[in-house]
Amino acid sequence: MVSLPLLLEPDELALLLENPPEHLQLVDLCAEQTYNSGHIQGALHIPPQMLMSNIPPAPGRIPTVEQLTRLFSFLGYTPESHFVVYDDEGGGWAGRFIWTLDAIGHEKYSYLNGGLQAWKNANLPLTDEVPQVTPTQPDISINADKLIEIPDIMAKLGDPNFAIWDARSAAEYRGERAAAPKAGHIPGAIHCEWTELMDHKNGLRIRPDAREYLAAKGLTVDKEIVTHCQSHHRSGFTYLVGKALGLNVEAYHGSWAEWGNHPDTPVETGS
Repeated sequence: MVSLPLLLEPDELALLLENPPEHLQLVDLCAEQTYNSGHIQGALHIPPQMLMSNIPPAPGRIPTVEQLTRLFSFLGYTPESHFVVYDDEGGGWAGRFIWTLDAIGHEKYSYLNGGLQAWKNANLPLTDEVPQVTPTQPDISINADKLIEIPDIMAKLGDPNFAIWDARSAAEYRGERAAAPKAGHIPGAIHCEWTELMDHKNGLRIRPDAREYLAAKGLTVDKEIVTHCQSHHRSGFTYLVGKALGLNVEAYHGSWAEWGNHPDTPVETGS
């Protein structure tokens, strides 16, 4: 298997697919209707909700080992698998999948920069053929060190070397829109909505000045950064961007759904 970068451009993937290397597996996290109407050759479709526990009040928390084992069995997972992942929304679900791979200790993956939008913009081919993959019996375990929890955040609030990256909308951040009993944001959190990191004029790729853009907000390479949204879907993309830029980034999988429902978590409102 050749070594592939974290970010793959559509033309690079198209060239790779002319003679696919062993252990390459494409994962499509688009809407099911989108997948059925045309997807990249060799891609298996995963309903994005399979990446979440779907248990209230924090449905975005990571699924159980048993759930993840079923998911990766379906994908034909082996320790040698190299996953190339994409979606049709700019990278939220794709980033969530990559975070999941990190959480189970699997480091062989790439993101199709811009996802299906960039692929279509390049006029590259689509198919309705569903690939046949032989299920495996993977030995899946979750690395607890990758799971940021409420006590981890509480212990570091106010630390100048620690930053919370809130990827939700401005209205959610300010507390004007609530999707939990508590509205607002984690004290000291830096707001940068996930879509701000997309190049909307270039197929939803990661914007080329992302590093400078984030640094201007205080999200810099010297800080320990934890990103979140409401359910760790949107922050799947901000986690991915952080990795692509070499930032020290982790993700809070409980996200605001958990924080905003917890009786003892502190909250700020306003900008």
